[in-house]
Amino acid sequence: MQLDQYVAELQHHLAVAAESGGDEVRAVAERLSAPLDSATRLVLLEALSAAAGEITRELSPGSVDVRLRGRDPEFVVSLPAEASYADPQATRGSVSYDADGASTTRTTLRLPDALKVRVEDAAAADGLSVNSWLVRAIASALEPKSRRSTQRGSGSVDHFAGWVR
Repeated sequence: MQLDQYVAELQHHLAVAAESGGDEVRAVAERLSAPLDSATRLVLLEALSAAAGEITRELSPGSVDVRLRGRDPEFVVSLPAEASYADPQATRGSVSYDADGASTTRTTLRLPDALKVRVEDAAAADGLSVNSWLVRAIASALEPKSRRSTQRGSGSVDHFAGWVR
């Protein structure tokens, strides 16, 4: 996405506004145009990042990331594989989570530094944002089948047989 046209449009509006102030104001506006270029790009990138965050919350477990290529942003959309919707157990970590249109909630999660690095590496390897990877991991951990298999592995007994008086 090219930001040049948006920056140029803002500079044009500044010049038009300065026209009504006379020569002195016009000179100040011209001197401000160059420094405002960087500030304008930064504000636009922040707005695009916020929009990508909102879209990611709606798209979960998919994600939208904004990456900077040179001076211009690039959008990267990561959608879950279609197989994960048909068969949640088809591949490891492909559990889909349907919030039934419910809103999302922001939660602060404190991780040890070493674990955070491992989560970031795993998310990158899967081509996902850390948020999307964590949503999938949590949804997968909450699946009844995976919880029962974890309990069996710990040596607990699932049922009893016999008579009791």
